[in-house]
Amino acid sequence: MAFWLVKSEPSSFSIEDLAARPQQTEAWDGVRNYQARNYLRDHMKKGDLVLFYHSNIPIPAIVGLCMVTREGYPDPTAQDPSAAHPDPRSTPDNPIWYQVDLKLVRIFSRPAALHTLKQDPRLEGMLLLQKGNRLSVMPVSAAHFQSILTLVQ
Repeated sequence: MAFWLVKSEPSSFSIEDLAARPQQTEAWDGVRNYQARNYLRDHMKKGDLVLFYHSNIPIPAIVGLCMVTREGYPDPTAQDPSAAHPDPRSTPDNPIWYQVDLKLVRIFSRPAALHTLKQDPRLEGMLLLQKGNRLSVMPVSAAHFQSILTLVQ
């Protein structure tokens, strides 16, 4: 099993939006960064656990836990001109962008705020905390994942 973190601006899609979906499952679509796409397409596997991070808010934080329920498959929003992030280069025969399906496991009653994460020496080297890292999908080491779980208990 691998561990991941996905970022979303709550004004676009929040963990509460995920909780309101049928079966609390949603396709993680709209990713338009090649490195993040590679993680979605090539590395995220069914059963992997995913930390859900709210970004671009006054107190950014890891707010919940999800699980991958469907491995990478072509993102149809890339081929939809009315979608938020269409890409005419992506076609059914040659998809460029991929998505996975995520299912909510739980919303944390005590989110792990970014400023708290930055102060925790156990999280040294975590991709989320590295200066300039703007990826919306990133791997998390098992040690970092376990440390974060202790912060949200």
